[in-house]
Amino acid sequence: MTIATGTNPRVLQLGFTTADSDRSVDFYSRYLGFSPVQTQLLEGGSYGTLLGLPQGRFRLMRLRLGEECLELTQVLDPGPGKRPGEPIDADSRSCDLWFQHLCLVTSDLDAALQRLQPALDRGLAAPISRAPQTLPNWNRAAAGIRAFKFKDPEGHNLELLQFPADKGDPRWHHGAGLLGIDHSAISISDSARSTRFYDDLLGMRLGGDGINSGPTQDALDNLEQTEVRITAHRCSRGAGIECLDYQAPNRGRPRPADLSAADLAHWQIRLQVDDLDALVERVKAFGGSIVGAGPLDLGAQQQAIGARRALQVADPDGHRLQLVEA
Repeated sequence: MTIATGTNPRVLQLGFTTADSDRSVDFYSRYLGFSPVQTQLLEGGSYGTLLGLPQGRFRLMRLRLGEECLELTQVLDPGPGKRPGEPIDADSRSCDLWFQHLCLVTSDLDAALQRLQPALDRGLAAPISRAPQTLPNWNRAAAGIRAFKFKDPEGHNLELLQFPADKGDPRWHHGAGLLGIDHSAISISDSARSTRFYDDLLGMRLGGDGINSGPTQDALDNLEQTEVRITAHRCSRGAGIECLDYQAPNRGRPRPADLSAADLAHWQIRLQVDDLDALVERVKAFGGSIVGAGPLDLGAQQQAIGARRALQVADPDGHRLQLVEA
């Protein structure tokens, strides 16, 4: 048995790059019920180095939904010699290996869709799913879950999800409206390899492993002949990470090698761990890589980030994680 290097991991923030943080805050607040809680302006320093934009200027805006926190990063200036950010490809699909989404849990999917509908009508949001879907009874692990996928004004992917009474964390069965973020889902190319990275290296635990397929999944993802293996990786509390391993004929395109933190397709998960030094020695052995230098002492920026030290890593498919020590 492999002993996990990481211990007690916890997702602090889930986030992505936005071209217009004010517009994004308005969308997430107005149509999805997020509450703005904090704005930070950062000039280069250790945090810029961490993101690969050492002389960049950043605006970080945090919004809360239930117990979870969404962090929007606007790159005000990438710095000398760095190209400006690029939009998300219009033809991006759920199976492409840069794909990532937030799963927002609601107590009432129909009511959540009614709140979102004006944004869909105005073209501020775009549907991915052909209609809300209820996962079929043959899929015992997911039977009765209702879901709808869509994109925000900049093309970031989101999912509304309602658990039936016999599924999901108990907290998803108390309260009304949009309740929080259950997980961030990422497309991957090898379930076994990603499980080793997230569980054996980072210390998360396997929370589920199953295959979704058939007409319902086709309509949910807007693909054809869909078969996707889904492995869920959980922390002791809070949001988790869900790996989506799409099978042929929907094997997705790889993440572009030059995708930077200024690009709107850049997502990152800030994960608090107990011992960065123990992890840094083993990241490569588990298929990941270290992005830039690190671990870095955040110095004067540690209050803004909520951590003393940080390390930016890429998982085996290039998805970015920001590992931090309190």
